[in-house]
Amino acid sequence: MISQTMQDGLNDQINNEFYSSYLYLSMAAYCESINLPGFGHWLRVQSQEEYSHAMRLFDFVLNRGGRVMLKPIAQPQLEFHSPLDVMQQTHQHELEVTGLIHQLYSMAVQEGDYATQVHLQPLITEQVEEEKITTDIVAHLKMIGSRSDALLLLDRELANRQPGRPISEPAPSG
Repeated sequence: MISQTMQDGLNDQINNEFYSSYLYLSMAAYCESINLPGFGHWLRVQSQEEYSHAMRLFDFVLNRGGRVMLKPIAQPQLEFHSPLDVMQQTHQHELEVTGLIHQLYSMAVQEGDYATQVHLQPLITEQVEEEKITTDIVAHLKMIGSRSDALLLLDRELANRQPGRPISEPAPSG
């Protein structure tokens, strides 16, 4: 059985993960509206990843005999200044999510809730990867500057992201 405190924390994180999914869909819509379908695709896959995180936590709470309490999802930002702005905000959001997951993990440690610690470990590992790839994309966008040809090449590269594959793992060639 899961404690009320842990259940509440996990319910908050479920909401955070659904918000992340919604935010990345909003970013995808922006990118696609400015003719960057590769960025849009990358963000759609990211949205799916966040949704899957929410559902993993959802199922975990239920499997532990807890109650999932869904909350309203906040309105995501709709307008952005540039692809660089989108990816800087993506990186910042991932840093915030990492902090939230670390807080949950600390709570599980304090409570001696080993099952929750083990369940959160893959999310912690994924956050390291998500921070790294968003850092790399931001760095590439800064190098590109105003070169539209380079931006289009990066857009093409981001279009190759495959759902269900690690973020940094390229799609199989062939």
